[in-house]
Amino acid sequence: MDLIARLRAGLPGEAILTDPDITGSYANDMASFCEAGTPAVVVLPRTVEQVQHIMRTATELRVPVVPQGARTGLSGAANASDGCLVLSLVKMDRIIEINPVDRIAVVEPGVVNAVLSRAVNEHGLYYPPDPSSWEECSIGGNIGTASGGLCCVKYGVTAEYVLGLDVVLADGRLLTTGRRTAKGVAGYDLTRLFVGSEGSLGIVVRAVLALKPEPPQQLALAAEFPSTAAACEAVCEIMARGHAPALLELMDRTSIRAVNAMAQMGLPDSTEALLLAAFDTPEPAADLAAVGALCTAAGATEVVPAETAAESDLLLQARRLTLTALEQVKSATMIDDVCVPRSRLAEMLDGTAAIAEKYGLTIGVCAHAGDGNTHPTVCFDAADPDESRRARASFDDIMALGLQLGGTITGEHGVGVLKKEWLARELGPVGLELQRGIKDVFDPLGILNPGKLF
Repeated sequence: MDLIARLRAGLPGEAILTDPDITGSYANDMASFCEAGTPAVVVLPRTVEQVQHIMRTATELRVPVVPQGARTGLSGAANASDGCLVLSLVKMDRIIEINPVDRIAVVEPGVVNAVLSRAVNEHGLYYPPDPSSWEECSIGGNIGTASGGLCCVKYGVTAEYVLGLDVVLADGRLLTTGRRTAKGVAGYDLTRLFVGSEGSLGIVVRAVLALKPEPPQQLALAAEFPSTAAACEAVCEIMARGHAPALLELMDRTSIRAVNAMAQMGLPDSTEALLLAAFDTPEPAADLAAVGALCTAAGATEVVPAETAAESDLLLQARRLTLTALEQVKSATMIDDVCVPRSRLAEMLDGTAAIAEKYGLTIGVCAHAGDGNTHPTVCFDAADPDESRRARASFDDIMALGLQLGGTITGEHGVGVLKKEWLARELGPVGLELQRGIKDVFDPLGILNPGKLF
């Protein structure tokens, strides 16, 4: 019996897609420079039992399986391989439970981040992880790549909110990890192992997520600086003095000018860096005043605090428009995701500017400055082979710079296809050997998302 016939024995007809014109649309995520193959079939299960049937079938026939969420990823982790079975989890999109007493939500992997966030807000609760693609990205994808977001400087990343998981293993068995309780240290932390594993160890079919009380409405300020060094000095002072901003973002000169060109934001051409801070504390105006004073002391030429939520939204608009504005500079963009210690942030930005000059490219940087997580965005003409080559070379130089500064090749986007060679460099031979050993325990046939990570 062939693959399609075996799948039909446990799946409804509408859950199986075989038309090449349709399956081809599931071939890749949003990453540049990542090869993608042609899937043999795309399946869209709605139940745990259906996922188990799919994995049993794949194991019996030795068919590679590529799990997918909303495909908003930026590392090629969801890219298909030739002849694979694409397992799309977007139809498993139920919010099963929201529990205000235990402060948890139980969800299926296809739930969109923004949908969950709004649902828990109705109970006076808050799900903090907020990737920039939160209106589209799925919780399963967030778990697979250990996503971050703008508010992680105060609230942390996805991994810190995943209490427990139901996972279908490669052979179809169902594993339950973790807990629903506030505390729990029984056995190895398998839950944390799956977070960030990019679908290489199992298929997440249900998640227990921690929630927090909904914070007060935040207020923001914008500070303009004559140099990236001055802006980064302000970041270091803000964190060293014990402040806890809900958001601390930085834009470099290239990003500022791109936003100005697109949206006429009116930022002075002399601004080399823009720092945006926000607080959701009971007295945000006092926190903004203290941070504003630190910015002025670090050399800010202008500090503009908001007095209302509407003013805050206006101040933060430039940051939200950054990627869209950089996408208009050239026909293609390549977004890096290098995280360095906060104390090395200025060196990272200045080094990236030097790399842009070296390769004759436009590279704009926006950063989750409070985390040291930078997103250099390489703008290039995809139709120009030489410019494409230089773009890829600059991308590699940026990752090398991050490691040189004591950082990591990815803070929140994951490894996927794009960075697997660099993962080996970061982990070293012993670390790589152990990680491959863990992979073999969960996936001895190597059918789960092959060719990703390492």
